[in-house]
Amino acid sequence: MEIGVALPQMALGYGPATTVDWARGIDDGPFSSVSAGERVTFSNPELVATLGACAAVTSRVRVFANLWVLPQHEMAMVAQQIGTLDQLSGGRLDVAVGVGGREHDYRALGSPFAGRHRRLDEQVRVLRRLLAGEPPFEGADPVGPACVQPGGPRILAGAMGPKAMARAAAWADGISGFSIAGDAGEIARAHDLADRCWEEAGRTEVPRKVSGCFVALGVPDAAEVLRAFTARYLGFLGPALAGAVAATTRAASVDVVREVLAGAAEAGCDEFVLVPATTDLRCLEALREAAG
Repeated sequence: MEIGVALPQMALGYGPATTVDWARGIDDGPFSSVSAGERVTFSNPELVATLGACAAVTSRVRVFANLWVLPQHEMAMVAQQIGTLDQLSGGRLDVAVGVGGREHDYRALGSPFAGRHRRLDEQVRVLRRLLAGEPPFEGADPVGPACVQPGGPRILAGAMGPKAMARAAAWADGISGFSIAGDAGEIARAHDLADRCWEEAGRTEVPRKVSGCFVALGVPDAAEVLRAFTARYLGFLGPALAGAVAATTRAASVDVVREVLAGAAEAGCDEFVLVPATTDLRCLEALREAAG
């Protein structure tokens, strides 16, 4: 099983040097990818610019957009951004897409929240055509630049429930899930569902399976740092629910992270992404120990 590390872009204290310092440290190994996600009405840096910086300062790890909220955007621009990132990374780009769950982000970008699941299905079809070099409309030139990877990077679905998974089976190369507690049983159930949906859709290939969890290592009061980070990140759910979910986090020691990784491997993960709850580089060093 590969082990990726996300940038701590949702953590407090993310500053001008954080992206480059963490990306270079992740590239030093033993990790498989550096990733970033998308959120608009929050404190994090923007997805595409952040991944462009990662692509420029790394040479080994894959650059993973995890997760791109497609229904908030126009596909011609996304296709151009993907082509640019794929060129900058020399063909090391992976993309996970989904609908997100934050209505404020949609409102901030002037996109409707309703109907986002249906739009996602159509948008992926359009995106794949654009990445394959088809023009956006008759008489237009193709959207550039062309991807290094023929036809564009693999596209995973951030699908969790049965309906979303069944829809994703029609167009995705795999799934990118998440277990806040790093629970092996939860991860295994998601993978079993993906396999069933792929089979029912008549897909012959096995879906790529990615999951992840929040972690805090190498810093004082790591468990409290992890809970506070999770509650803040999930604040849009309301304080009571966000606090209850935060209380389920547990990846705050090297031993527990190793246990989570072993469970994820047993559950059939192709890659597991560790999402740091702190910008402190001591956390990255401890993650390296846990993954070694």
